[in-house]
Amino acid sequence: MASSMVTSSQSPTPPRPNLAFRRLRGQRSPAEFAAAVRRAAREIGESVSCDARYVGRVEAGEIRCPNYAYERVFLHMFPGRTLSDLGFASRASVRGRRGRPTTETPGTYEPYDTQDTQDPDETYDDYEESDVLRRAFMTGGGATVAAASLGPLGLALDAKAAGRPVRRAGTGEAGALEEAVRRIRLLDDRHGADGLYQRAAAPLRAAYALLDAGATRQTTADRLHSGAGELAISVGWLAHDSGRFDDARSHYAEALATARFTGDDALEAHAFCNTAFLARDAGRPREAVRAAQAAQRVARPLGSARLMSLLALREAGGWAGLADRTGCEQALVRAQTYFERGLSDSDPEWMSFYGEAELEGLEAQCWSTLGDWRRAARHARRAAELQDPHFTRNIALYTAELADDLARGGHPDEGAAAGLRVLELLGEVQSSRIQTMLAATARVLLPHRRASGVSAFLERHASTRRTA
Repeated sequence: MASSMVTSSQSPTPPRPNLAFRRLRGQRSPAEFAAAVRRAAREIGESVSCDARYVGRVEAGEIRCPNYAYERVFLHMFPGRTLSDLGFASRASVRGRRGRPTTETPGTYEPYDTQDTQDPDETYDDYEESDVLRRAFMTGGGATVAAASLGPLGLALDAKAAGRPVRRAGTGEAGALEEAVRRIRLLDDRHGADGLYQRAAAPLRAAYALLDAGATRQTTADRLHSGAGELAISVGWLAHDSGRFDDARSHYAEALATARFTGDDALEAHAFCNTAFLARDAGRPREAVRAAQAAQRVARPLGSARLMSLLALREAGGWAGLADRTGCEQALVRAQTYFERGLSDSDPEWMSFYGEAELEGLEAQCWSTLGDWRRAARHARRAAELQDPHFTRNIALYTAELADDLARGGHPDEGAAAGLRVLELLGEVQSSRIQTMLAATARVLLPHRRASGVSAFLERHASTRRTA
């Protein structure tokens, strides 16, 4: 069954978001809407591999006109409407370039379905405007990398290469990509996400341009795929921590698609891990549980007890959001059991942040969500005490958690003192997450402004907000 789309070969202006299509999705998540698309296709005998990423690309305006299969499905879903009503351009106005038929990329399934099955005979005509690996800038028909966009984070190519096709990537480019990921993580650990997100997006685009150009060896290609996926997760985390949840969801979904494209279980587990964390923070606890459980299924054969511990904590956070104390406690016990097995050579590099302090901090968040302020404060205090001084952002995060737990638990003076310690760290750390937590704590403390130290915190917090 053909599953392609007709697109423009030249895009002189950025794509315009398809707001009409977004309104039709309503309150459903992209994954839920994609499932509805697939159900509608089956009703009329069509077969489309719609997933959340495809829905996101339509809403972003990247797909100006759907292929004939999708057109029939959409018109079946919304009878009486035309393609124009759905926010698409007319087929006549969109020109495409036919490529050779090729086997369809696997990995277009429900985000939490880890059973990847694809009909090997299903093909498509490549009118593709973009696929998960095609992120190069297109100039004069050739893929090019804007070197200046890579400079801020060290993944720099020769500026003279701008405007020329990118040469096939070698070990040097793979190493630069991996180093960019490490540097982003280091800067985030020290300073938080707010000042980094915009700078990190351009290297991500360039990483996919390197993939598009190809590699000199298969081992190098594997490193590039893994590095690009990890970079997508890192950029997604910067968006997540700075409150850009929609951007984060898109980056995590891209990393997940890359993982499935290459069969990289470690990358897939990481993408699911962050997706679960994002779902919890975005108020979708059931999705958080499902994503964390999917991550555990993928990660189990990898042999990292510490990874399994973190994923159990992600699941616990989802159960807490569902007010399921039993489910949360069971997941917390698993997390502690795995953690006590210790470190191993199988632990992923990206888990350098995960130690006893993070374990305590994430457990504190679970008890806080369940309203057990005393237990939450105990774990948050321990997390702040245990944290390596290198992780300045996490010290601020755990102390902010402690301040809120103390304030809500009937100890406004101690909560205010902890809040003041966080404010001292905000000169080094820029994190919307922490600022949001402090704002909530200030609202809780407002009725207690006569208590010792509370007025000083409230005044300092208000002054900090005005300065920001």
